[in-house]
Amino acid sequence: MRPLLFCVLLLLTGRVSAQHSFTNLLPGRSLHHWMTESGRPVREGWAFDDDGTLHLQGRGGHIVTRCCYTDFELWFEFRISEGGNSGIKYRVRRYGDSLLGCEFQILDDAAFPDLSEKNKTASLYDVFAPRTQPVRVRPAGEFNVGRIVVRGQRLKHWINGQLTVDERAGSRRWRQHIQQSKFRDRRGFGCNRTGRIMLTDHHSEVWYRNVFIRPL
Repeated sequence: MRPLLFCVLLLLTGRVSAQHSFTNLLPGRSLHHWMTESGRPVREGWAFDDDGTLHLQGRGGHIVTRCCYTDFELWFEFRISEGGNSGIKYRVRRYGDSLLGCEFQILDDAAFPDLSEKNKTASLYDVFAPRTQPVRVRPAGEFNVGRIVVRGQRLKHWINGQLTVDERAGSRRWRQHIQQSKFRDRRGFGCNRTGRIMLTDHHSEVWYRNVFIRPL
């Protein structure tokens, strides 16, 4: 594990019960925790660089965890390519023909200066903009530390130690924002307690390392 996230996790795990330990979702350059949307092993697009970083290069499609999660804490490091767009979704479930979920947006924000704040890095994509500005995002090509905490219907996002989202799924405010988003026709969007984690393929290069999850 690289020093940046190791130190953060060490500080964190010193304050939590040892019975809920973190699971490495990218152990030993393996994708055995992940599968394609159709449930097959991951064979294309997603591969490990020489330093052990998971790298999406070319078309690999979205990949999802084999396990479903309810209350959890997810830590990860990511970097995006110049002009790139990606994201990590959670509470992923099927809506008609699509697998959808709440998304921690990952974007080269500098390449999209006119984009709505609710579609920029560390937002809850297309629903809630980061609560504080400016967001402490390192530029494309550099690694950032992300964190997602889901406990009951409270959803939180952090980036580089900065809290950017703190919302309650199903609340009046939630319903109002959903009605102003592309998910307005997805009944109960984001209110399901259990779902998979997804790494998205939005036709951009993206890198992940030190992806750890623990149940709460």
